[in-house]
Amino acid sequence: MNDQPRHTAAGPVDSPLVRLDGVTKSYGSGEIEVDALRGIELSVPRGQFVVVLGPSGSGKTTLMNLIGGIEPPTAGSVVVAGHDLTAADDRALTEYRRAQLGFVFQFFNLIPTLTALENVALVAELVGAPEEQARAALDAVGLGERADHFPSALSGGEQQRVAIARALVKNPPLLLADEPTGSLDLDTGRQVLAALHRACRDGERTVLLVTHNSAIAAMADRVLRLGSGRLVGDDLVTDPVPAEAVHW
Repeated sequence: MNDQPRHTAAGPVDSPLVRLDGVTKSYGSGEIEVDALRGIELSVPRGQFVVVLGPSGSGKTTLMNLIGGIEPPTAGSVVVAGHDLTAADDRALTEYRRAQLGFVFQFFNLIPTLTALENVALVAELVGAPEEQARAALDAVGLGERADHFPSALSGGEQQRVAIARALVKNPPLLLADEPTGSLDLDTGRQVLAALHRACRDGERTVLLVTHNSAIAAMADRVLRLGSGRLVGDDLVTDPVPAEAVHW
């Protein structure tokens, strides 16, 4: 019998995809030093849909920045997909973000002079993926028939789903979504949440969704709550609802 852990491109399949040990993040120094995160301990497995809740200033965005390899911790360690981000140099962090992460933000950041397909294909080209993969990513978010439309001809929800397709075209094991429904109405927001949920389930992909909207927690597998830089809540959801049933 082989007792060695099985491996994928994201590391051993039986190990956590995301692990934070004793993570602190401080800004400033002396009397003006601010602790954005204080002693965070966190382990997130593959394939989990996690909603991170907290008011403004609670440390949500800082947490995402550390997991995304955008900022280093002041103390502690951050390991994602087998990559120790704490010790990584700029080149290693760039490769980590390119290969392991998909980002979705509140604002879509699409290139207005490119069609939906071209926006996704641009990222596919950067990572060496074929154009067929870009079309498949658009199909996965329900926008195959809108591939030739420019962003100005798409609704807000459609543009956000293009942004999700752009993040998924790399087939990353981890998707970070920062307030992805923050500028959308309820019906449009549900469409975006449904697309994110499918991305998690269909690809066995971990999704970390940061929001101040507590209603979204109902569709999560797990809910993390931050307060004043600390992890003040960590709860599993026994019966998640579909995105279509979320109300706010």
